Amino acid sequence: MIRGSCLCSAVRYEIHGPIEEIHHCHCGRCRKAHGAAFSTFAQVRAGDLRLTAGADRLRRYRSSPPVERSFCADCGASLLFAVDTFPDLVWVAAGTFDDDPGVRPEAHIFVGSQAPWFAITDALPQHEAYPA
Repeated sequence: MIRGSCLCSAVRYEIHGPIEEIHHCHCGRCRKAHGAAFSTFAQVRAGDLRLTAGADRLRRYRSSPPVERSFCADCGASLLFAVDTFPDLVWVAAGTFDDDPGVRPEAHIFVGSQAPWFAITDALPQHEAYPA
């Protein structure tokens, strides 16, 4: 089990299943949502994610037609995103993990949108879009 929480700990969650992948996303929406050069998300089965506190503090924002992002209403921490076409999956902001997930990022995605002031210097694979 992996536990996590927002910055103020009002929203807390547990993941009761495997993390299927972790990636660094450089798309413009993720950069703006996180205020950083990229975001790091872990893909899990929606049924494996359980909110343990603060479900009433979670707010949702549709950042594009298929994507809904969730964040804490109190501290603003980005927590989750879901894609309408993949209802069985949810992506959890890896920076909100309280425990070591035991897996590491596998790739950089949407590098065609990366911040011009940031250079990727690791050896992870880089993809222009989401890898097929």
